[in-house]
Amino acid sequence: MLGKDNIVRLPSFVDLHVHLREPGFGYKETFASGTMAAAAGGYSAVFAMPNVNPVPDSLEHLSVQKELIEASALIDVYPYCSITIGQKGRGELVDFEKLAPLTKGFSDDGRGVQDEATMRRAMERCRECGSIIVAHCEVESLLDGGYIHAGDYAKANNHKGISSASEYKEVERDIRLVEETGCRFHICHISTKESVALLREAKKRGLPVTGETAPHYLLLDDSMLQESGNWKMNPPIRAAADREALLEGVADGTIDCIATDHAPHSSQEKAKGLAGSAFGIVGLETAFPLMYTYLVKKQLITMDRLLDLMAYAPRRIMGLPLEDNSYTEFDLSSKYNIDPQNFLSKGKSTPFEGMEVYGRCLRTVCNGKIVYDYAAKKF
Repeated sequence: MLGKDNIVRLPSFVDLHVHLREPGFGYKETFASGTMAAAAGGYSAVFAMPNVNPVPDSLEHLSVQKELIEASALIDVYPYCSITIGQKGRGELVDFEKLAPLTKGFSDDGRGVQDEATMRRAMERCRECGSIIVAHCEVESLLDGGYIHAGDYAKANNHKGISSASEYKEVERDIRLVEETGCRFHICHISTKESVALLREAKKRGLPVTGETAPHYLLLDDSMLQESGNWKMNPPIRAAADREALLEGVADGTIDCIATDHAPHSSQEKAKGLAGSAFGIVGLETAFPLMYTYLVKKQLITMDRLLDLMAYAPRRIMGLPLEDNSYTEFDLSSKYNIDPQNFLSKGKSTPFEGMEVYGRCLRTVCNGKIVYDYAAKKF
């Protein structure tokens, strides 16, 4: 809804893939700082990945996380439980039956489930519980010690590369298992053209599979890489052909939603170049301005499509109400350059530093309560 001076009221956004680092790693991010960042980006709900300590792989461990959320989160936070005990990507499965009523889904994000029989059992039990598996698809034996895409930049600069096959081979396997089990399945952070094609074909066959990508995969490719930890994430930024396939998938509905994979680290952990830095960048405060500026304003997608990708589709996938007492307001005429020193997140690492964008969040309301007010600097 367009108001005066290009100010719009939009449905608040929902991110199916964030890392809020608590418990265990509060020096990187906390529920307080992470949800402040989310509110400043227009989000009223986020789904938190389980790579924390303790891993939410039991009722006891999940309760630790939920108590922290209750005490300090500004917006709705839905923690995933892990698929395997200790989030190891192999070995013993969690108690799906006990945990399913208390979580929206199960994920080992950061690791793919390596053993096919283990993933099949997980899908069978998840289906019986009526829940969803949210999968980081990665074949560890195909990583070969890589840390950026195995493409032209890696070859030219003597870096170890991560092959596209390490992602799409597990996407292929898991879609086949979905066909066997009927489990609802969501593919995290799609980065390769092959994964897009596999998701498109799965949807044509009517399988209960959805997928997400992130702004950095849509706007960047490995020809743009710099020798900085700000450009290191997993999966890595891929080739131009992958980016084009992702853009096509976003435009034609193959890809259901845009998530951020918001993954904050300390400045020290991100200061060791491409080879030595930790994987992960932040994204909650930049996602909408980037997508509005470089997809909507360039007429690659419509505003309605962007709102489906960031607000409605995530709600549909996770069974949240499409209409609630939450919204966000943006000034679409506000132009500025991304400055990570202004982020509310503890994490400052982004490859988009200095990029010019349109769209400043003025206010976010969650469940009828103002959780971010730019003018008042109130949250």
